[in-house]
Amino acid sequence: MTFFVFERLLVTVSDADSRTIEQVRQRLLDAHPGGARLPQRPEELMLRLLNGMVDRYLELRQPLTERLDRWQRELLDPRRPFSDWAALLQARIEIRKLENLCEEQDDALQELRDSYLESTPQAQQSDAYLVRIADVIEHVRRVLRHAQRLENSLETAVQLHFSATAHRTNQVIRLLTVITAVFAPLTLVTGVFGMNFESMPLIDRPEGFWLTMAAMAAIAVLLLVLFWTQRVLSDRPSRLRRWWRRARLRP
Repeated sequence: MTFFVFERLLVTVSDADSRTIEQVRQRLLDAHPGGARLPQRPEELMLRLLNGMVDRYLELRQPLTERLDRWQRELLDPRRPFSDWAALLQARIEIRKLENLCEEQDDALQELRDSYLESTPQAQQSDAYLVRIADVIEHVRRVLRHAQRLENSLETAVQLHFSATAHRTNQVIRLLTVITAVFAPLTLVTGVFGMNFESMPLIDRPEGFWLTMAAMAAIAVLLLVLFWTQRVLSDRPSRLRRWWRRARLRP
């Protein structure tokens, strides 16, 4: 919306279906002596229109917050991957546009207030007009603060999503590493007994195969017990590590 402010006239340029102008117009038509005070200057009418526009942004807080909360829950849900990245990016772009708009409006209102104080003698200054400017500035800053909170919450949720994904990937890699570590010595044993030598221990004995299998099973069990005691498959530290940490923290 564009405003042309004259001494006794306010000209606005906006969309034909502007809800703000219709609401303010209806409110002024419904005004009565005991009700809302009519604007005495074009600047006051302009501020009422601006206030109505800002209040419309405040009305969007609840549905936008609910939408972002739903996206945050979906981002942190490990049962199904998040796929609505395009809508999430578009929402972030819209929030950034809202922040830039609020910052520009805040600067413009501050300049309007400073211009009024500099150009109008103090005896002729209207306290109601200054209060109206301060009220609109406060509403704009409320929208700005809310948009910043939404953006911070959105970025935090995305970071938590990637952190959780990295954690799950680390868990899979840890499991694969343990499996590789268990089968590595078994592969070494089978590789040694698979070499083509004429004389090798246990190769000519009937129980050689079972002794080798028993030794390989014992090695695998010992490695699994070692990994379990050291909490390799868990994020919790082992008892030895906890004792070492407590010993280091003691004076």
